[in-house]
Amino acid sequence: MSLPLADRFVVRVLIGLEIFGAVSALVGAVALALNGAGVPLEYLANSPFSSFAVPGLLLGAVIGGTQIVAAVALIARKGQALLFSVIAGFGMLIWIFAELAIIRHYSWLQAVYFVHGGAHDVADQAVCASADAQADAPRLKKYAAALSSTITMITMTYCIRRGRSTPGCRLSSMCTLRTRIGKMA
Repeated sequence: MSLPLADRFVVRVLIGLEIFGAVSALVGAVALALNGAGVPLEYLANSPFSSFAVPGLLLGAVIGGTQIVAAVALIARKGQALLFSVIAGFGMLIWIFAELAIIRHYSWLQAVYFVHGGAHDVADQAVCASADAQADAPRLKKYAAALSSTITMITMTYCIRRGRSTPGCRLSSMCTLRTRIGKMA
């Protein structure tokens, strides 16, 4: 993957976001699995989990794993690196939406990681727009649109079932707007 100088900067930003995401997901996974990271066990009352061990393992494996794979692929300049990066960015957003829907409590960290996932996806789109990535761009846009639509459908289903006053439902309007903008592009 050969990128012009400006795109190399964006790729470095992506690698930094992915390393930050991977490290924080792995640290969060260990903290959740060991002691719930200080989160009250009552937050899991509406979930299928009786402890934070399984959510912690999922956080480390799914979020941390996709972030690591994407960072390594970008560093190694693998052909599928941008696809892995798009998946890692949307994975972070999906995780936050699912977390809000399940625990029904808001933390400032959720906002931080929602912004992280959004910044990740903006950087992915900037790289996809580069001349050297044009061959992969249509496929990546198709995957990005499918992931964005999936997030919207999951969130809207939750909102219909639970009512629109939850934090996840307030964020869903941003996701719906993003999907509509993506379809116009």
